[in-house]
Order: sequence, then C-alpha cells, then structure tokens
Amino acid sequence: MARTIQGKLDATGSRFAIVVSRFNSFISDRLLAGALDALERHGADPDDITIIWVPGSFEIPAVAKRTALSGKHDAVICLGALLRGETPHFDHISAAVTKEIGAVAAEASIPVIYGVLTCNTMEQAIDRAGLKTGNKGFEAALAAIEMIQVIKQL
Repeated sequence: MARTIQGKLDATGSRFAIVVSRFNSFISDRLLAGALDALERHGADPDDITIIWVPGSFEIPAVAKRTALSGKHDAVICLGALLRGETPHFDHISAAVTKEIGAVAAEASIPVIYGVLTCNTMEQAIDRAGLKTGNKGFEAALAAIEMIQVIKQL
C-alpha cells in the first residue's frame, strides 16, 4: 500500500507569524480576525502568534521573507486586500505581490501562505472577509496549520 502524507488541523505547539497590510484595514482587520480565530480554535497558543503590520500589500513579501528565514516561526501567513481602481496600478501591484509571495514560499523551509485578496470591488472583498463566502483569513490559517503538519512528515 502506498504511503500517504497528509496534514491534520492541530496547531498545538506551532509558532505562527501573520504579516498583515494596514492599507484597506477595513478588510484586512477582518482577515486577521478570521486567521486568529482559526489558529486558536485549532490549538494555537496566543503567545505563539506574532502579528506584523506593514503599510500595504506591496510590503508583505519582503517582511514575509525575513520572517520565514528567521527560524522563529513554523509558518508565515500573509494577509491583505488589493482593490481594483481606475488605473493599471492594481494589476501591477497584485501581480508583483503574488509573484513575490510565491518566491518566498518556494525559498523558505516553512509554509508561507498567500491570503491576499485581489478583488474588483469592495463588495467582493467584504464577501471574502467573512460575509458571504467565508473568511479567507480563516482559510489561510487552516492551510498554514495543515502545511506545518505535512512538512513535519517529509
């Protein structure tokens, strides 16, 4: 029979960093609340959670990289909200943030989770931050917990 590796949702004893954008805080505050709820529901000790605020989503990758490489955490959760405006700025920022968080995740030896919303409207962002379609911060935290467990088995 094939060996199966899969994570379980047990955050007990794990250390988490959450890098969260202050820009669009109406949304990112809700994402953070969702992430904290998920971590604590699954056994994380609040003393093992570090929240790092950055000015905007563009700054998330640099801080996520430094945090991931510090050896102080078992996972880094990146949270923010980018909303489309009237100029191409959204396209440039969202592409850069996505690419760079992916690069950090590939380089780091710990999970680096992408929880940055890229929405066309404020309504879409509100829906994804806990109103209609669940809370993407909660989901990002679940992914972090599961990935810690998977990596421990590799």
